[in-house]
Amino acid sequence: MPGREELPSTLARSKEDAQRTWIKAHDAAVDQYGEGERAHRVAYGALKHSFEKVGDHWERKEGGRKGPSDPQSATPRSRQERSGEGVDEQASKRHLYEVAQRLGVEHRSQMSKGELLEAIRKENRSRTRRARED
Repeated sequence: MPGREELPSTLARSKEDAQRTWIKAHDAAVDQYGEGERAHRVAYGALKHSFEKVGDHWERKEGGRKGPSDPQSATPRSRQERSGEGVDEQASKRHLYEVAQRLGVEHRSQMSKGELLEAIRKENRSRTRRARED
């Protein structure tokens, strides 16, 4: 199973259901497009429909909500915008606040939804970087 061999480190630290989602999508994409970056993009796109990145791993979205997390996941490649980096931009401000609280983001109570999204992205990048160094 090629996907299992290419599992990104953030998914290796995630629960089995997130791993299964990525692997299944990756393997299907490899069958259709061949090995490489495109297969990884397809797998992450599928993952972002049910999971969000929290720190250095992926968790099921708030309330089991499904759907694209960010503009890049929602549009064809030719019209793509920036990536939400796995943060669920469709989540409620309350949920984002709770994620920021779990991650220890300072001054979160004074942040707008957009600021919470960016603070979570920043903390996710930091935690992923640290986890890869360990």
